[in-house]
Amino acid sequence: TAVGTDIDLRAVHCAEDNAKRLGLMGQFRVQRGDLYPSAGTYDRVVFNGPWMPGTPSTRLDRAIFDAEGQTLVRWLEGLANVLNPGGEGWLILSDLPERLGLRAGGALLQYIEEAGLRVVKVHARPARHGKSKQNSDPLHRARAGEQIALYRLVPAS
Repeated sequence: TAVGTDIDLRAVHCAEDNAKRLGLMGQFRVQRGDLYPSAGTYDRVVFNGPWMPGTPSTRLDRAIFDAEGQTLVRWLEGLANVLNPGGEGWLILSDLPERLGLRAGGALLQYIEEAGLRVVKVHARPARHGKSKQNSDPLHRARAGEQIALYRLVPAS
């Protein structure tokens, strides 16, 4: 069974509705919570959380902006505690903050190391969203080179 978590009650209800509509209720459950399910360990833990350093001011902003990168750091710090032996954490993250100078180059790898984790593999692809191709966007230059990466993480020891 897959378990999803979100701090936003609307997102929890949306995920429940989607699971019902898709006939996945026996294979998926969702709970309101911060980062991890309330109990259990898992073979895979996927995090596609807020990715842009900054202070959120609206509900929608919380999906994008991560004040001082603390949500990312807390996820990394707790990952080893919720993985089964041989399990992996999968972190999905854009490099746009580094391209804009909002997160120092190398900071992510430092956070990973400080959390007692190591990278098994990185799968990166160019961003394909519309803004990456929009010349009129003031951030076009950074977005045109943006990479979205999947970091496969395991405990270092």
